Amino acid sequence: MSFHLIIGDKLYSSWSLRAVLAVELTGAPYTEQIIKLNQPDTTARLLEHAPTGKVPLLKCEHGTIADSLAIAEYLNERFPQAQLWPQDIAARAQARSACAQMHSGFFAMRSNMPFDLSRDQALTPMPADVQADIDRMVALWAECRAAAKESGPYLFGKVSLADAFFAPIAVRLKTYRVVLPVEAQAYVETIYQWPAFQAWQREGLKERAE
Repeated sequence: MSFHLIIGDKLYSSWSLRAVLAVELTGAPYTEQIIKLNQPDTTARLLEHAPTGKVPLLKCEHGTIADSLAIAEYLNERFPQAQLWPQDIAARAQARSACAQMHSGFFAMRSNMPFDLSRDQALTPMPADVQADIDRMVALWAECRAAAKESGPYLFGKVSLADAFFAPIAVRLKTYRVVLPVEAQAYVETIYQWPAFQAWQREGLKERAE
């Protein structure tokens, strides 16, 4: 078994973070290759690996898998013992629903609050559509917690693929200094204490210094 991830800059690539956290949850060894984003040769370099021209990509014995959600589901199939999704069927359905909503929505937040691990400044003024996305995100996290059947500080108690998907949102909310309800703020801090995320953060901030 050999996994190789093609990812973007750790400082800026939120989708790459999701894929790396997903692989980390399996415990499987992997290698990674960083292709810097927004460079003159970025698209050409990505097209050498897949026709999508986007990150992340997972290269494995079954080919090259594009898209973080597809990568997550592939890993779930390959590592059933890792229990990457919640084990309770209702909680698992809610987790998949939440990740799909994240994957296909929240455009105002994503476009107005670009992912940047090194940022520490509020977005002012806060656009109404961004605030609406933030409010919906807080509600979605509460829905996940309500559906959880296991105890613990993550969205569904035990750490899961749902947390891999929402980690970049936690980063946005913290780095843009968004004031959150107590439970949502506690979840953001939980992500920041996750060892796999902390490793990514350290390496991302090193990129800033280079």
